[in-house]
Amino acid sequence: MEYVLKISDLCKCYGHTKALSRVTMKVPKGAIYGFVGKNGAGKTTLIRLICGLQRPSSGSFELYEQKNTEKGFFKTRSRMGAVVETPSIYLDMSAKDNLKQQYQILGMPTFEGIDDLLALVGLDQFGERKAKDFSLGMRQRLGIALALAGNPDFLILDEPVNGLDPQGIIEIRELILKLNQEHQITVLISSHILDELSKMATHYGFIDHGRIVKEISASELQAACRKCVHVEVSDTKMLARVLDEMGIEYKILSNTEADIFSEVKVSRLANALEKVNCEIVSMNAHDEDLESYFVSLVGGGRYA
Repeated sequence: MEYVLKISDLCKCYGHTKALSRVTMKVPKGAIYGFVGKNGAGKTTLIRLICGLQRPSSGSFELYEQKNTEKGFFKTRSRMGAVVETPSIYLDMSAKDNLKQQYQILGMPTFEGIDDLLALVGLDQFGERKAKDFSLGMRQRLGIALALAGNPDFLILDEPVNGLDPQGIIEIRELILKLNQEHQITVLISSHILDELSKMATHYGFIDHGRIVKEISASELQAACRKCVHVEVSDTKMLARVLDEMGIEYKILSNTEADIFSEVKVSRLANALEKVNCEIVSMNAHDEDLESYFVSLVGGGRYA
C-alpha cells in the first residue's frame, strides 16, 4: 500500500510535559483518515508538527517518502494544504482578495484558477464579498479554498465542522467527499463529531495521552463493532448479578442501562430478573457505533 504520510516514533515535549510520545501512524494515499482523540490527546500538536508550525523533539515523519529532515523537504510539503484550528483569513478583504494574497505568498505567477477555486468550494457567487460578512460555514469553505491554492494532493483539516449548524456540516462533508473522490485528494481530518466523521472516513487513527492506540480501516472497524442488546432496567446491580450467574458478557452504562453482548433468551432473563425484583423497562438490538468503539478503546470522558 502507498502512503502519503508515515510517522515514526514522533515525540514532542514542552518542558517536562510530553504532548506526544513515540507516535507512529500511516495515512494511505487516497484515504479520508479520521484522526480521533480526547481534548489534550495530542491531535493538534501532531498536525502542527506535520505542517511545520512546530518542530518535533525527536522522531521523524515522511511525506511522499521524503523525510522531514532531508534537504528540500519544504518543496514536498508544498504538496500539502492545511486548515489548522481556525481558517487564516483576512476579514476585511474579499474572498477573491484573500485568495490573491495566498497566491502571492505561495509565489504563484498568476491569479489563474481563483474563480475555479471559489466555484469548487461553493463561493463563486460571493467572491467580491468581504469575509467579515461570511457565515462561519462560508469562512470554513474559504479557509479550505486557501489550503487548496497551491493545488495540493494532501489536505489536513483540524476540526473542519466545529461550531457549524447542520446545513454547514452537510456542505463541508459534501465538499470533503468531492475533493477526495473527484479530485483524488487524500484528506486527514481531526474531528470530535464522531457520527459525522463515520459518514466520510475510510481509515481511522485513535490517539490517547499522546500515543496512537489503534489504527483501523472503516471496513475493519465495521467488523470489530459488535452487535448488542441495549437494555433499560430498574436496577443494573441486580442485572449484573443475574448476567454474571448466566455467564453472559455485558457492559453497565448507568444505574438503569446496560449493553448485553451475548445472545440471551428474553423469557429466561425476564424470569431471572423477576426473582431479584428487577424490572425490564425496554430492550433494543443495535450495533456498536464509532463513538461506542472509541469510548471502549480509550475510556470515558470528553473526546473533543
